Amino acid sequence: MKVRTILLLVVVCALAAPTFAGPMKAGKYQITVQMQMAGMDAKMPPMTIEKCVTQEEADNPQPPKMKNSDDCKVSDYKLDGKTMTWKVACEKMKATGEGKMTFDGDGWTGESHIKMQDHEMTQTMSGKRVGDCEAKK
Repeated sequence: MKVRTILLLVVVCALAAPTFAGPMKAGKYQITVQMQMAGMDAKMPPMTIEKCVTQEEADNPQPPKMKNSDDCKVSDYKLDGKTMTWKVACEKMKATGEGKMTFDGDGWTGESHIKMQDHEMTQTMSGKRVGDCEAKK
């Protein structure tokens, strides 16, 4: 159960990240996330999704927010040129983490680390612009 909670926490963080990515272009992004638990040789299979980043989201960077986790607080959020860093703490889950992303206009790469009681996880992530967002009907 604890591992599942950690996975959910990490995935939500990664999926939220593109919505506050100021130094990138608006458009549809293919996002890939891969996780590895400390002490395990094998990485978990990568997960890939597509997400639309609006011009407003690209122009107005905000600290990452975890969905469905009002307990988690972001601190030390910094966007310095093309590099973004942050820390997160979730008191109820007794979890802490930190992350870093580097943007390159049409894409980004990043890594985050989450510690939860006696578990640690590293997540690598990347996003690649694959086109324009589809118009809403």
